[in-house]
Amino acid sequence: MKKFWFILVATVLLNISAAAQMETFKIDPVHSAAHFAVGHLGIATVRGVFTKVSGKAQYDPSDPSKTAIDVSIDAASIDTRFDLRDKDLRSPDFLDVEKYPTITFKSKHVEAQGKGKMNITGDLTIHGVTKEAVLQVNGPNGPIKDPHGRMRLGASGTTQISRKAFGVNGSPDGVADDVLITIDVELVKPDAAK
Repeated sequence: MKKFWFILVATVLLNISAAAQMETFKIDPVHSAAHFAVGHLGIATVRGVFTKVSGKAQYDPSDPSKTAIDVSIDAASIDTRFDLRDKDLRSPDFLDVEKYPTITFKSKHVEAQGKGKMNITGDLTIHGVTKEAVLQVNGPNGPIKDPHGRMRLGASGTTQISRKAFGVNGSPDGVADDVLITIDVELVKPDAAK
């Protein structure tokens, strides 16, 4: 009977310790964005950004492999610095933002790749199509306290996709199929955020 109680208490203490190490952070939309780059005519690169990014992440500094991230991107916030092109990209020919207003990435598995690097495998949903993607992440950087005493982390993740695999076909002349995506996030602990 003593052995049972010892095992029970030890299990509870281990669970409390694990929960204490796992921290939840909220994406700070003011300091976060999702960028993309796509080839044009085989001679240049067009770059753009989705300016509205939100979501959350869980991070255990003692075991980065337990990291989990959930990112939501407002598809209509696309900005390539050319209004006519942005309008076209929002249309049913491409992202169809009226029908599919959100792009999401939800992590499923994390592998540490050495100090300050990890691969995060997850479900990427664009244009209503979900496919597995791997974000190659630099970070997290921190945690640090900002000038207001709030705990923050930062990270940057990159992946390459086929836009046509997600049904983003359009009919542009000379626009490449492969798109490089980079998600830059700054995270803040929600219990300390103002």
